[in-house]
This record gives sequence, structure tokens and C-alpha cells, in this order.
Amino acid sequence: MKLSSKTQALYELIAPAVAACDVELWGIEFIPQGKKSLLRIYIDKAVDENAEPVMNEDGELEKGRGIGVQDCVNVTHQVGGTLDVHDPISGEYALEVSSPGWDRPFFNLIQMQAYIGQQVALRLISAVENRRKFQAKLVAVDVEKDLIQVEVEKQHILEIDSHNIDKANLVYQD
Repeated sequence: MKLSSKTQALYELIAPAVAACDVELWGIEFIPQGKKSLLRIYIDKAVDENAEPVMNEDGELEKGRGIGVQDCVNVTHQVGGTLDVHDPISGEYALEVSSPGWDRPFFNLIQMQAYIGQQVALRLISAVENRRKFQAKLVAVDVEKDLIQVEVEKQHILEIDSHNIDKANLVYQD
């Protein structure tokens, strides 16, 4: 789950702008697509179950809710201004801001710790036991050793080095 140098540079540039909007920068994806690239920013914030309901800018009643539309709008304006000033992306690009959603992508091991015991989808760089893609139950996350443990079949545990993970996301289950 290592970021490319371009994505890392964008992350460092964007992080203060996102923080200024009182939300957490969950992660970014930079996808060069010929003439027009895509910069996707995921933002998140903790849900406060004890919060009193309030009316937001869109006239919706919110009670301790996570990311809303107005949060995405605020981050889009803040980050857009930062990108206009620093101009780190050559050519045209689309800026997309959203919450991580139910099937949230993971950008680092620390994010995965809160989801131990849940199903994750993994795409690996190098095959482990002849597989590069699979869904599995997340059993353990060891940040210091840079690895995760997943249960792929009943009682069959695999250790996967975080540097071998190309993409990881939560599998939403009702």
C-alpha cells in the first residue's frame, strides 16, 4: 500500500487544505488518463452518536452524521484553490471529493485496524498461494511488521506483506 511519488506529493499538498475544512483526509487516488487525469479525494469524520440534531446548509436534519454533501463542497473549493496556486498536475484533470463509503478503500494499515473481523477484498501485486485477488476475513493487522493476516478459508490464515497489496477495500455486508 505504498503511494507513488506523485500521489505522495499530492497528498502532502492537499492534507492541510482538507484539515482546514475540519474533516480527515482518508486517502487520495491519482489516475492519469491521457489528456484528462482524475484526482479522487476521500474524506471522513467521526460520527458523534450523542450529537444534537442540527439543520445543515442544505436544509437537512443531521444527527451526528459523518461526511455530508456540504463537506465535499467545502473540500472541493479549498483543495481546488490550493491546486490552482501550486499547479502540481500538468494538463487537464477532474477533481472528485467523496466519503470512503460502505466499501471504503484502505490506504494504510492503521485504517484497517478498526475493521478486524470483517471481510476485505484484496488485489495483490505478487500472487500468494497462486492468487492475486480474493475476499477474506481480516484477522490481524501488525503495523510494526507491515503485514496483515487474513482467513481465506475456514481456519486457513495467510500473512500478507503490506507492500504486496495493490488495492484493499472493505466488503460491505448487511
